[in-house]
Amino acid sequence: MAHLVRSSTLILLLGFLLNGCATTNKSTTTSESASAHASAPATSAPVDDTSTSATGTKSADTITSADTSKGASTDKSAAANNGKSSPESASGPVFKNGAPTAYPKYRDKKDPWEPVNRKVFTFNESVDDYVFKPVARGYKWIVPDPIEMAVGNVFSNLNDIPVTVNNLLQLKFNNALTSSMRFVVNSTFGLAGLVDVASDIGLEKHDEDFGQTMGYHGIASGPYVVIPFLGPSSARDVGGRVLDIASDPVFIGSFFVAPFIGPVVGGTRATDTRAGLLKSEKTLDEAALDKYEFVRDAYLQRRRSLVYDGNPPKSKEIEED
Repeated sequence: MAHLVRSSTLILLLGFLLNGCATTNKSTTTSESASAHASAPATSAPVDDTSTSATGTKSADTITSADTSKGASTDKSAAANNGKSSPESASGPVFKNGAPTAYPKYRDKKDPWEPVNRKVFTFNESVDDYVFKPVARGYKWIVPDPIEMAVGNVFSNLNDIPVTVNNLLQLKFNNALTSSMRFVVNSTFGLAGLVDVASDIGLEKHDEDFGQTMGYHGIASGPYVVIPFLGPSSARDVGGRVLDIASDPVFIGSFFVAPFIGPVVGGTRATDTRAGLLKSEKTLDEAALDKYEFVRDAYLQRRRSLVYDGNPPKSKEIEED
């Protein structure tokens, strides 16, 4: 029985081997016939060498000229497309995903820094709306009018000291005498400045500062500047303001009292000044189409008038207009 199983197994293996050999021979024969058919055109009847070369030369020339004309037309179309699509070179930085940034031209000589000034002006307006204005309104609501007036008189009386100094620097000796007399009268008869007795007896109040003193001596106003928290100014008045602070009696006196008194007094003066501007604010908001421009022009005109004591000469810009 085992012998029969072995014999049948051998017969089956032999059958598989013979079948594989037959398949291999068929594939070999097929590939050889295919290669013979492929090489047949190359070994076909001989062709005249002269005609072949001439035809080849003509066809090569035709192909070359066609390629040349195609290349020339392609170059022309590319140049035309480049000429149409490429815009003129613009000034300013060019970004990858956008056109060149268009910067506005600011030709106003008095305000060459207008873009920055407008941003600072907007910032100051926000601080005023959320901090200074509410504090000023609360101050007016809490403090009675007589006390508010007395506080304003005290600060005005202290201001007569730097006003006297600037009058002397501007060689305005009569005004310096008037300002010094105001301080003496109000400090004594006016109960340390609480009552403005000097105005009642004809001693006129003057308004002078170091910015005006520099303007009096020929220093130009310079470009308009908006200072954070402090508001409108000019290049000249920025330097003058530093000197104003250094000569301010409140600032100097803060070194001789308790540390907290100086900031309290200074804050009270700022609040009193802001409260005094609440009445004119409504008029400003209603009259100004462009509040920034209105404030700028009003400030520059007022400073020019103060430098010339109310009689400014005609500016060159006005004469040109």
